[in-house]
Amino acid sequence: MHLYKFQAKAHENTEKKKERLSPWKLGGLTPLQLLKRVYNEFNEDEVLTRSAALAFYFVSALVPMVFFLMAILGLLAQGHDLQSGLLGYAGRFMPPDAYTLLQKTLKEITNNSTGLKLAIGLVLALWSGSGGVSSIMDALNRCYHVSDSRPFWKQRLLAIALTIALSALTITALIIILYGGDIAQFVGNHTGLSAPLVMAWRIVQWPLAFFFVVLSFALLYFWGPDTEQDWTWITPGSLVGVILWIGVSLIFRVYLHYFNSYSKTYGSLGAVIILLYWLFISGLALLIGGEINSEIEHAAAERGHPDAKEEGEKVA
Repeated sequence: MHLYKFQAKAHENTEKKKERLSPWKLGGLTPLQLLKRVYNEFNEDEVLTRSAALAFYFVSALVPMVFFLMAILGLLAQGHDLQSGLLGYAGRFMPPDAYTLLQKTLKEITNNSTGLKLAIGLVLALWSGSGGVSSIMDALNRCYHVSDSRPFWKQRLLAIALTIALSALTITALIIILYGGDIAQFVGNHTGLSAPLVMAWRIVQWPLAFFFVVLSFALLYFWGPDTEQDWTWITPGSLVGVILWIGVSLIFRVYLHYFNSYSKTYGSLGAVIILLYWLFISGLALLIGGEINSEIEHAAAERGHPDAKEEGEKVA
């Protein structure tokens, strides 16, 4: 009898633990309650100020990061097509003036870099690009109200590893978009299912590419803050963060198409200002996603969930 009760209790605890591990339970909050908590933390954590700081760090990391990506793509087969595709899709998404500035800067770097100078520049690009990831890690620690106790070398190695992982995900998403149809056609021709496979691929390629972007955000939210977490492929914060980033970026692009006064007011400096605004928007979306994840965690802890961490805790 006692053994039966023990087994029943163990089963009950296991079921509760499964529920606790899902961030999609929102920590027991309703969506409106979560929104109110995120709004309060938005002000307390000075998200706008920290997004502006991220924009500054992103400026110093963006060009090296893209340069690193372009160099890696150049090592692959048909690398030139991939490079053109990456810049082409960046041009559709970024504000036009900011894209022109980025393209011009990359061209100048490429023309002036050859041989050993290019190899050294690639290493420095990876180091500089990881600086932007390091700034994201610091900002996410603020979302969880923790101080980073990891040694500097460990933080930097983690930032470099995340930079490489994000680059790999970007390249994979680009290959899916540019060459997925050709791959599906090739497989279809050898299996006799050419038309159905190509049609199926046209349906799934954009959701699949979107998944890789969400996965990039999830990696940052998992490894960025110095807190113990359970891995989840897609979290509410990563999904909302990506949707916000894409949506607000497109709105900003449309706004600039009809009401762009920056170039008229600031001349050639207007492109730099537009780039800063877009990077500010990107940092803002990223931090809002981090605040969503942290508030779900803290709300779960307040409701007595033993595996959840309260505000300021690194380990439950």
